[in-house]
Amino acid sequence: MGLALRDMQHHTYADYLAWPEGVRYELIDGIAYAMAPAPLRVHQELLLELASQTRNALEGRPCRPCRPFIAPFDVRLPRADEADRDIDTVVQPDLVVVCDRAKLDERGCRGAPDWVVEILSPSTAGHDLIVKRRLYERVGVREYWLVHPVDRIVTVYHQQGGGFGAPDIYELKETLAVGILPEVVIDWERALQNVG
Repeated sequence: MGLALRDMQHHTYADYLAWPEGVRYELIDGIAYAMAPAPLRVHQELLLELASQTRNALEGRPCRPCRPFIAPFDVRLPRADEADRDIDTVVQPDLVVVCDRAKLDERGCRGAPDWVVEILSPSTAGHDLIVKRRLYERVGVREYWLVHPVDRIVTVYHQQGGGFGAPDIYELKETLAVGILPEVVIDWERALQNVG
């Protein structure tokens, strides 16, 4: 079962900004996908811990000014140099790290983040595994993690020669360093301590 669509029209960021706040959407190639209701507590516990570990690892590193952000945080993905209002792809990944400060503005991020993490939920798994993986590959996200809390695995995609190579799959055990940010080492035992 896929995520519900708003309608079959082509939308832009200008439309997105005008919609009421009651229901959140992501735009992918102009298609508005309704975001799932608030995630389960397990999702939020895991996200908060991953974000905390990431922030702590990146803090105080002037040679690498990378910043983590958690949803809701708009990531606008232009196709070229179109004005913001004309962008037709805006997503809200669970966790992103942006290392190019020029991509950051008051509305979020314009351009591909360096690292994206999506924590899979039953209602969004197919969307994250297929639609968003293709999108992140196309726009040049350098590393994409899909965390499967139920199966206790993480699927890791790395950008290689213009696309994602075959994924690496790891158990959520011990530690795992982010390939493009080796100073960020996720301690899975700590990350899962409050996950039932």
